[in-house]
Amino acid sequence: MVYSLPILNKFAKFWIKKLNLEKHPEGGYFVNTYRSDKTIDLRDYNGVRYACTAIYYLLTGNQFSSFHIMKSDEIWHFYLGSSITLHILDSKGRLNEKILGPNFNDGERLQVVVKSGCWFAASVNEKKSYSLLGCTVSPGFDYRDWKMGDRKLLTKMYPQHKWIIEKYTKPD
Repeated sequence: MVYSLPILNKFAKFWIKKLNLEKHPEGGYFVNTYRSDKTIDLRDYNGVRYACTAIYYLLTGNQFSSFHIMKSDEIWHFYLGSSITLHILDSKGRLNEKILGPNFNDGERLQVVVKSGCWFAASVNEKKSYSLLGCTVSPGFDYRDWKMGDRKLLTKMYPQHKWIIEKYTKPD
């Protein structure tokens, strides 16, 4: 079913309001939905972390999740709207693009894992749509383990991917 932009904006606004989503620093909207009662203290993590955390995350049309890196693995879950593309730069400098969405015949997946230590960004595939997603992080998300991508630094590290880094980072 194809919807006009004003109707889709109403759907996105509905979910933003219904789920009490707030603006996310890397782009889009989010709300924390789960923090494990259990905590863990791992040698590599400079302090105690929740064993697991989860959020709802929403991007609209031209919004994107800026390149960022995390110390933990993150599982992305598709719920509603347009598919998204996860743009993942692995530790060897390879760009992998994985599509999160409901259409298995087109190679989309309902879940995609982004391994720790990879730089990654996300973009909505249908620009007149929105994407409602979930993200699960283990060990749990903590801003001490998350870093936004710096355009100049990432371009220096991965000059072969300058075009996508410039597209999915915020100007300096």
